[in-house]
Amino acid sequence: MNKFALKNMTVRRYVMIEMRLAKMNEAKMCFTFINDARKYQNQQGFIQWTENYPNIDTVIEDIQEERGYILSFNNLPFGYLCIDFAGEPAYNNINGSWFSSHDYAVIHRMAFGKEGRGKGASKATLQLVKKLCISKNVFAIRVDTDPHNKAMQHILEREGYKYCGTVIFQDSPKLAYELIF
Repeated sequence: MNKFALKNMTVRRYVMIEMRLAKMNEAKMCFTFINDARKYQNQQGFIQWTENYPNIDTVIEDIQEERGYILSFNNLPFGYLCIDFAGEPAYNNINGSWFSSHDYAVIHRMAFGKEGRGKGASKATLQLVKKLCISKNVFAIRVDTDPHNKAMQHILEREGYKYCGTVIFQDSPKLAYELIF
């Protein structure tokens, strides 16, 4: 089992943040994190994820393809994301340009439940994704987000991701970012 962990020193007590491949019997739980994040997006005044996407079938496919990951604090799950090393076809048509032409990982569907917000989880998650990439000899990560998702844009920029342009994903323009390390 691939398991990556970081100590989160931003909280006062010791918290072990882990990321591991999700199991099929965890698909419904993973989808609840997506629904929690979808509700949070709506509360923030934007819709990045529609009622039809992502759906439970998306999560099941992620898990079957071994690209769906569970995030946990001290063994208590709080989030889900997809890390795809096969690339993203939508990224072939960017209005702008990527910084590299190397192999890359794609982050999709990064979703935290209420318990995962405001505790440094996004920083730790992106560090864990980078650690996983390094273990696979991949040294670039690409991600897209909605133009209205200011929180995600801030997180990406804070963690060193650079804006590259726009892509069309799920019939909607998205801001594209890349991190090279």
